[in-house]
Amino acid sequence: MLLPLLAALQLVSTAPPRVYDGRAGQTTVAIPKIETDVVVDGNLDEAVWRQATVLTGFSLYQPFDQRPAPDSTEVLVWYSSSAIYFGIRAFEPHGQVTATLADRDRIASDDNIEIHLDTFDERNRAFVFLVNPFGIQADGTKNETGGFIPGANVMPGQNDLSADFVWQSRGRLLESGYVVEVRIPFSSLRYPLVAEQRWGLQIDRHVQHNGYEETWTPALKASATFIGQAGWITGLTGLHHGQLIELNPELTNTVSGSPCCAAPQTGWRYQSNPQIGGNLRWTLGSNFVLNGTVKPDFSQVEADATQIAADARFALFYPEKRPFFVEGSGQFNVPNTLIYTRTIVRPDGAAKLTGKLGRADVAILSAFDEPSFATHDRPLVDIVRLQQNFGEQSLAGLVYSDRIGSGRENRLLGGDTHIVFGKIYFAQVQAVESMTRVNGLLESGRLWEAVVDATGRSWGFHYNILGIDPGFQSDNGFIPRVGYVSPSAANRVTLYGRPGGLFEQLNVYFQASGLWRYADFFDAKSVLEDRFGATGSVRLRGGWSVNFSPKIASYAFDPTSYAGVYAGPSIVFQPSDRIETLVNGFSVSTPQYRRWAATVGTTFGNDVDFLETSRVQRRDFNASLDLRPSERLRGSLTYVSSAFSRRSDGERTAFTRIPRVKIEYQLARPIFVRVVSQYTATMRATLRDPRTGEPLFVTSNGTFVPSSASSSNSLRTDWLFSYRPNPGTVFFLGYGGSMSETDPLAFQNLRRTGDSFFIKASYVFRMPVF
Repeated sequence: MLLPLLAALQLVSTAPPRVYDGRAGQTTVAIPKIETDVVVDGNLDEAVWRQATVLTGFSLYQPFDQRPAPDSTEVLVWYSSSAIYFGIRAFEPHGQVTATLADRDRIASDDNIEIHLDTFDERNRAFVFLVNPFGIQADGTKNETGGFIPGANVMPGQNDLSADFVWQSRGRLLESGYVVEVRIPFSSLRYPLVAEQRWGLQIDRHVQHNGYEETWTPALKASATFIGQAGWITGLTGLHHGQLIELNPELTNTVSGSPCCAAPQTGWRYQSNPQIGGNLRWTLGSNFVLNGTVKPDFSQVEADATQIAADARFALFYPEKRPFFVEGSGQFNVPNTLIYTRTIVRPDGAAKLTGKLGRADVAILSAFDEPSFATHDRPLVDIVRLQQNFGEQSLAGLVYSDRIGSGRENRLLGGDTHIVFGKIYFAQVQAVESMTRVNGLLESGRLWEAVVDATGRSWGFHYNILGIDPGFQSDNGFIPRVGYVSPSAANRVTLYGRPGGLFEQLNVYFQASGLWRYADFFDAKSVLEDRFGATGSVRLRGGWSVNFSPKIASYAFDPTSYAGVYAGPSIVFQPSDRIETLVNGFSVSTPQYRRWAATVGTTFGNDVDFLETSRVQRRDFNASLDLRPSERLRGSLTYVSSAFSRRSDGERTAFTRIPRVKIEYQLARPIFVRVVSQYTATMRATLRDPRTGEPLFVTSNGTFVPSSASSSNSLRTDWLFSYRPNPGTVFFLGYGGSMSETDPLAFQNLRRTGDSFFIKASYVFRMPVF
C-alpha cells in the first residue's frame, strides 16, 4: 500500500508544468507554492523550476498591437511563503541582444523585461521590476491617474523609477538569447491583509534591435488603461511579510573652495559643512509603512538634467531624489502637482505614514523645514492625501496641505476624481480652494479642471479646461502661473503599416488651446494667448523615428506682468501689441544599436521674447550621441542651444549653449566611476522698448537704472566614485570644479571660480520585528 502511494506522489512531483498562453486568453494563472529557496545565479537548473507555471504566447504592443510577437518568451513562476520567483527565457533569433553592465535604473537602452505586479488588483497602479540580460535592476511604480508624479518628472502611465526595492536578480547571455532569474521578497511589496491574494500580472519585454514592445497578455491600444489589461495570479496563500525596521544613518561632508579674501582675491579659502542625518523605515505589516527622517541629504551626485527655459516667465520642474520623500510618493500624486516635496528644502525632522485601508489610500506627511533667514522660524508643513478606489479602475481623492511659519499661513483643500468608462474613455474633475494669510491679511483663490479623454486604436482625443484664480497659492506645490483660464483640445490620428514594411506607424496630434485672464474669460473678453499646432511622429522599420511639430500662436501681454519695467525714469512701460508666431520643430532618432544611438533636432521660426515683448527669430538645436564601446564603458555627448535675434534690428538678444559630456565605467555591478563635464554659456542683451528701440529701465534700491547686458561662460566638471551594493547602503566620493572665461566656448584664459570635495556614507540596518 505504501509503494503505490509513493509512486503516485513521485508522478505528481514530476508532472509537466501548467502552461498559460496569453494569446489564447489563458491570463488567469494559478502558480505552485513550493517551500524551498534557490540561489539566484541566472541558471534555471534547480528541480523546482521544472514545477513552475509557464507563461507564453506573447503579443506585440509597440509599434502595433493585435499581432503575435516575433520573438519567443517563456516566463516561469512559483512562490514560497517568503518570496515570488520568476525565471525568464528570452529567445532572440533575429538580431543581437543589447546588454551592458549598467548602474541601477540605467537599463532603458538595453534589452529588458518588465514585471508588473498590481498587488491590490486596482487596475490603475502597479509595482514595476525591470531586468536587463545581465540581471541589472531597475524598479519603481506605474500610476495611470493624477498629474506629474512627485518622485520623477514623468507623466501618468510612465514608469517612475525613483523608488528602490530590495530584491535579487541575475542573468546571462546565451547563443539563443538570454535567461534571467528573479526573486522578489514579499517584505519588499505592499499587498492587502486577506487570506487569499489576487494580483494583477503583466510581463512586458523590450527588444532594442527593432524597437518592439511585447506583452504576455494581448494589450490593446484601444484602451484607457495599460495596467487594466494585465492578467492575474490567483490563489496566493500563506504569505509572510512581517514587520521590518530599517535604520539608515547618513554622513555627508562637503568641503567648498572659493576665491578670497580681499581684492584682487588671489587667495583661496575652503569651508567644511559636515552633516549627520538619517532615515527610519518601519513596515507595519504588508499594507502600511511609517517613515521618519532627520536632515535628509539633498546633495546630488549628478546635476539635474539640462533644461533651457525658452519661456523665461516660468520656473523649471526638477524631480525629487531624496529617499524619504520618494518612499510611497505615488500615494501623494495629485493632478496639477499640488504636492511637490522639493519645496521642503532641508527639514530638521519629518515623518510620513502611507498605506491602504481596504480600497482606500492613506498618505500623511509632516515636516519642520529649515529656518528662514529673516525670522529664524521653522515652517511647519502638513500634507494629507486620501484616495478611494471604486468600480474597476476609477478613484476619488481628497488633498489637504498647509505651510505655516515666518508670518505666513498657506492652506488648501481640494477634491478630484478619475472615472474610466466605455473601455477607452476617462473623465477627470478637480476643484481646490486655497487660503493664504500674510501679516493678518487673508487672500483666497480656486483651482479647477475638467478633462475628458478617449484612447482608440486609430484615433483619440483629449479635451480639458483649467482655471486658476489670481489669489490661488500652493506653497507645497508646483504652480508656475496663476490668474488664467485655459481650454484646450487635442485630436489624434494613428496609421499602421503592413507587417515587414518600411513604414510601421504614424501618429499625428492636432492641438488647439487658448488662454484668458481669469476675469476676462467669464466676461467674454478677448483671448490673451492662443495656439494651434500639430505634433507628428513617423516610425520606420528597425526603430528609426522622425518627429515634426509646426505651431502657430499669438500673444497679447498683460501690463500687470511688467510692473517692474519702465520705458524711462517713472515712465510706465507699454508692452507690444499682439504678436503672431510660427515655429517649427523637427528631429530624427536612430534605432538603439548595440554600441550607439543618436538623436538630432532643431526648432526654428518667428517667436516672441517675453522679457521685452519683441518679435524675434528663434533658432534652437539639440543633439545627443550615446556610445557603449564595451559592456562596462558608457559615454553620452549632448548639445543644446537656443538663440533669439530681434527681428526689428537683427541684434542677437539672447542665447544659451550647453555642451555636456558624461563618461562612466562600471568596475563591478555595484561600483562605477564617472566624470561629467558641462559648459554653460549664456548671454542676455540690454532690454529695449520694442516701440522706440531705447533701453528699458528697472528699479534698484528705489532708483531707476537702465537694464544692462549680461553674460556667463562657465565650465563645470565633476568626478565621482560610487559604491552602492543595495538600496540605502552607499559610499560616494566626488570632486567638482568650476571655471569661467570671458568669451563663450573659447577655452582660453579659464579662471577657477570654485571647487568642492564631496563624501557621503550611509548604511541600512535591517531588523525584523517578527
